[in-house]
Amino acid sequence: MTDHAHDLGTVREATERLLTAVAKLAEAAVTEPSRLPGWSRGHILAHLARNADALVNVLEGRPMYADAATRDADIERDAPRPLDVQLADVRESAARFQEAGAAPADWSRTVELRNGVTDSASRVPFRRWVEVELHHVDLGIGYELEDLPAKFTEREIDFLAERFTGHPDVPPTRLTDGTRAWHTGREADGPEVTVTGSRADLLGWLAGRRDGSGLTVDGGPLPALPPL
Repeated sequence: MTDHAHDLGTVREATERLLTAVAKLAEAAVTEPSRLPGWSRGHILAHLARNADALVNVLEGRPMYADAATRDADIERDAPRPLDVQLADVRESAARFQEAGAAPADWSRTVELRNGVTDSASRVPFRRWVEVELHHVDLGIGYELEDLPAKFTEREIDFLAERFTGHPDVPPTRLTDGTRAWHTGREADGPEVTVTGSRADLLGWLAGRRDGSGLTVDGGPLPALPPL
């Protein structure tokens, strides 16, 4: 089983890194565009706060969000707030998540996330870690995929390779950084496409943060991945 207690600690550390970096920004920076199309940095911070509360709902047996429209409306409502309000909300919602994660629970139970997706409760802290780390990169404030903790990068590649495994629209694909290999896509019905690159570039492509131009591909074109 995933070590949820360890992951809660890594979430806390990642959140502090993000808050420390964001606190150094000028007030106007929060309204500037992020790297996510259509979202300002304020949208990302609002999303991070509301996602923490949503994962508290998951851990406590409630629907993650009331519905997709409410989720989106809450982010739009909170995005324009001043920087100090954004910081306080991210910090306070993160504390609520940590409190929920510290409560005695059956961590082997299955929980429901968005869109009918289910997972082990023990993997919820890791999912939150993903949100914090990747959205820190998305803020575009100097924290890059290459700066992510090595263990996080490896685990997220594991997670995304698993996510696309068996997907009918993804050809059989071998991913490698030259030291380790992952396999993803549909069951092999012919030669695999081999995608080679640094772990940062592999993660960026799998997570939709890079276009794959830093990768080399043998056996066919770079596969088109479905949206996450």
